Amino acid sequence: MQASTFAIPARAGRTGLAGLALVLLLGSCGAGPSGQGAFQKQYGVARNALEGGDYAQAKRAYLKLIGQSGPLAPRMQLEYAHAELRSGDFAAAAKTAGTLAQGQSGEARAAALAVQGTAQHELGLSLLAGGQAEAGKQQLQAAQAALDEVLKSHAGMDPLGSLAGRQASIRVRLGKL
Repeated sequence: MQASTFAIPARAGRTGLAGLALVLLLGSCGAGPSGQGAFQKQYGVARNALEGGDYAQAKRAYLKLIGQSGPLAPRMQLEYAHAELRSGDFAAAAKTAGTLAQGQSGEARAAALAVQGTAQHELGLSLLAGGQAEAGKQQLQAAQAALDEVLKSHAGMDPLGSLAGRQASIRVRLGKL
């Protein structure tokens, strides 16, 4: 089964990248942690690998970044969860994003819940296809709860309606179980 992609909305992506650029700029002026150039290079490796479909490389690079990213650690964890999702490791993506969501608030929590809900939806479908009806239903219910929270608290994070469409699909599927 092919992993569905989840793209952080343009507004959130620009905000995150602007924040990263600011930290990197400050780091280059001596105001940030040492090794900022190495961090920026490693981030480029991780991001390029993720966008290029080399999910194993992306995950390795993000894991290295998480421990050295200071205040950007939640963002690196989110991108790591996204790499897990896109690689088809739905259970790991749901766990990583869910753990991250527990410690976040606002848009950061909503972004983590969107990845978690997407991963749980895909995992639920996979379990149902494998004949595991109860486990699949539980994943779909968890996905629905995560996506409900995102859409209620941060509807602007779904400008194209992909999360709402996923939510509707889950609702229909649960109605048939």
